Amino acid sequence: MAQPNSRSGAEPILQSTIVRSDRAHAFGMFVGHIGAWWPRRALPAGASRAAEVRVEEVLDGRVHEVREDGTEQDWGRVLAWEPPARFAMAWRVPPADGTEVEVRFAAVSPGVTRVELEHRGWERLSDEQLARAGGGLAGDWNLALGRFAAAAEATARRF
Repeated sequence: MAQPNSRSGAEPILQSTIVRSDRAHAFGMFVGHIGAWWPRRALPAGASRAAEVRVEEVLDGRVHEVREDGTEQDWGRVLAWEPPARFAMAWRVPPADGTEVEVRFAAVSPGVTRVELEHRGWERLSDEQLARAGGGLAGDWNLALGRFAAAAEATARRF
């Protein structure tokens, strides 16, 4: 079993973005169409083998990647399912296996949503796991949120 890390105060990754979309659409795009915007290079199976990403839209539902050959790789389980306000999942993708991701959706004004992401639980990881993660997940989340915002805005209905 991995030993806890020596940085017991490991800070969560906190990121946010503003999306020109209503809250329900932003939430639906984040969880219902994650495979459309998730960066291909950040898929555990790699861009060449992954076909799609699915979220089972229920509490304790699976979050998983489906590969071109039909095999699947779990990313985690849904911990909170509160459309259109909040989604959280247990993150089970190495090297950050054992962490949690929570995403909140708050209406800023009509047709504008603030999306706040927190990736926490780093204190539960070993020093080795933290070294493998190398802080790269903050950059991955920045890329992912940018792609998400672009996809949500491109598909939002304008009145």
